[in-house]
Amino acid sequence: MTATQTAAPTTTLAEIARQMTAGGRGILAADESIKTMSVRLENEGIASSDTARRDYRELLITAEGLSESVSGVIWSDETFGQQLSDGRAFPEAARGLGILPGIKVDAGPTALPNGGGALITEGLDGLGARLESYAARGAAFAKWRAVFDVHSITPYSARANGQALARYAALCQEHHIVPIVEPEVLCTGGHGIGASAKASRLALAALFDELGQAGVDLSGVVLKPNFVTPGLEAGVATAPTVAAATFEVLMDTVPAEVGGIAFLSGGHATSDVCEYLGELNAETQRPWPVTFSFGRALVSASLSTWGGNPENVEAAQKALLDSCRWAAQATR
Repeated sequence: MTATQTAAPTTTLAEIARQMTAGGRGILAADESIKTMSVRLENEGIASSDTARRDYRELLITAEGLSESVSGVIWSDETFGQQLSDGRAFPEAARGLGILPGIKVDAGPTALPNGGGALITEGLDGLGARLESYAARGAAFAKWRAVFDVHSITPYSARANGQALARYAALCQEHHIVPIVEPEVLCTGGHGIGASAKASRLALAALFDELGQAGVDLSGVVLKPNFVTPGLEAGVATAPTVAAATFEVLMDTVPAEVGGIAFLSGGHATSDVCEYLGELNAETQRPWPVTFSFGRALVSASLSTWGGNPENVEAAQKALLDSCRWAAQATR
């Protein structure tokens, strides 16, 4: 092998996608932007700094036994490039603990031109070079989030975001990184479950059409969708109702060869999303493994317990582990 050659990957993208979503484990989303994470720290009375953000993410990844419930962790670029207090890089530490390291690579949403209030996610410029760097530093997977509002989604906005997600996914696979594709239909508002189903169906249908046209290997893709629910201001539907509506949309739009599905929590209570997930996993006709990729639903109690005090790290880690075990139990 010459100096310019690299060894062929020993694990396929399909195998990595299955590792991320099967086996009773899920994905911890700790990929808040610097701005969002700073606000959350300050809301807990913690002065925001790169060190504080690092300490918080270190608290999460080093919780003893986390790998029993969590297969992978998503980070922002800041955390991916930081080191733990013992000098290990975050990706290296995660792999050593039996957890796959992931990276958020989109640049966030902006207004879609002539979109009537719809949004488009940016970040494709220079993405290939960034993915090459992340892969060299150990990234196993990446994430790109598109955002849809029930009242502003249109075929145009669904198609535009689907194209961006497909280009991102194709670039990921070129660098042997599993793409998480996240077409999130927001649950804010007072809409009914039917409106959520219609919007979710539109977003997912456009996404998989674009993935197909881009030649993306679906067995090496993880889908991160929302549950089909009424808006948060419309009240809570029963778990069987949500699971049935969600399953119907997925079966109509998501090809069977997709590597796995990891649901986002979307602002719902931890107890609610775990119930939704448990009901979905009881559906024996689903062709894909189904698990969680939760953020706030898993870490909120841990962050509040920690409060920036080193003496509270053990208690904060226990709160995290309790939430992760609760979610993981819903996948079994």
